[in-house]
Amino acid sequence: MHEMIFHIPEGVTITKEGDLMMVKGSKGSLSRVMHHPAIEIVVEEGAVKISTESTRRRVYALLGTYNAHLHVMAKGVTEGYEYHMKVVYNHFPIQVKVAGDRVEIANFLGEKQARYAKIVEGVKVKVQGDELVLNGIDREKIGNTAANVEQACKVRNRDPRVFQDGIYITSRGN
Repeated sequence: MHEMIFHIPEGVTITKEGDLMMVKGSKGSLSRVMHHPAIEIVVEEGAVKISTESTRRRVYALLGTYNAHLHVMAKGVTEGYEYHMKVVYNHFPIQVKVAGDRVEIANFLGEKQARYAKIVEGVKVKVQGDELVLNGIDREKIGNTAANVEQACKVRNRDPRVFQDGIYITSRGN
């Protein structure tokens, strides 16, 4: 039998309803479905025990995955996450602003039409000069928003070795 124990940090409460794990902290709450027929998750006093009877390596690897998910969720609801993105341009100055639930990228490579990147719900985006700061409690949603911004600035029909303009992630800190 393999098992992993995730010790619940101070200020965090973890509850389980069926396959749904709910993590609550000072900054908010997150939930995630954690289901596998061969894995048993038990919330005890001050810890979460993740165990399996299986000897398969894939199932055993999921124990670590579930443990990592709980760690990331607990850190998110107590401290939160922050990504920094840098606006890089050589040819045309890029103007970036937040318009509702999306980031507007104007004058990218001199294009007349603005490009847009969707901001995933629960993520706050601030533009500070030539830097974007993304904040939130769900690391996955922040990463998806950063990916949306990077993809919106993808260089098409030009040599990417010459036109390296765009908005890129510079740090994935907390």
